[in-house]
Amino acid sequence: MIVQLPKGIPVGTRGPDSQVRLRCPVCRHLATFDPVASAEDVMFGGIKSYPIATYLGQRVCPNTDCRTHIFFVMRQDQILASYPPELIDFDTTNIPEKIVSTLAEAIVCHANGCYTAAGMMVRKTLEEMCHERGATGHTLKARLEALRTLVVLQPELIEGMTELRFLGNDAAHVESHEYDSIGKDEIELAIDLTKLVLQALYQTASLLDRLRARKKQSS
Repeated sequence: MIVQLPKGIPVGTRGPDSQVRLRCPVCRHLATFDPVASAEDVMFGGIKSYPIATYLGQRVCPNTDCRTHIFFVMRQDQILASYPPELIDFDTTNIPEKIVSTLAEAIVCHANGCYTAAGMMVRKTLEEMCHERGATGHTLKARLEALRTLVVLQPELIEGMTELRFLGNDAAHVESHEYDSIGKDEIELAIDLTKLVLQALYQTASLLDRLRARKKQSS
């Protein structure tokens, strides 16, 4: 993300006292990041002629096992950009490693504004999902149809996977009329839907098993 500042606005500094709250790109914890000792924030604006102040600074993840160092741009308590970028949260419990790494790459592409690449990786996640479940066919459409007979999923999720297939297909072909329309909102919806499918396939049964185990312990 490129953040442009108005010309002619005086630059100053201030102590790193503002709270910077975001999800750590490494440990994925949502937290208020710690100031970096003696590293003041750079401040633009905050004067009568330009009252909206913009701050550039650095902070450290408060998780003692992580302590990731991030740089940020903030305006009116809103984070405009951070580096490394904040990532969409993703629960990887019980999901096969290849599927996790593929969707994780889509999430990293999204965080860096590479939405076309993110669309292609979402499509690849579907490919990996079909392969892991033994759904075969000459095309992704055929493999998704085969997957329908191998797993129990809500019809809405099956239909959603078909929509994701079109998104990835658009991203992979320059001549597609939809090529330029793949943006932040489309990719965020695609990732959210993919997470729901993965939860239904790999995590719901585990949650039920844990619930049943606790019920047996209490009986």
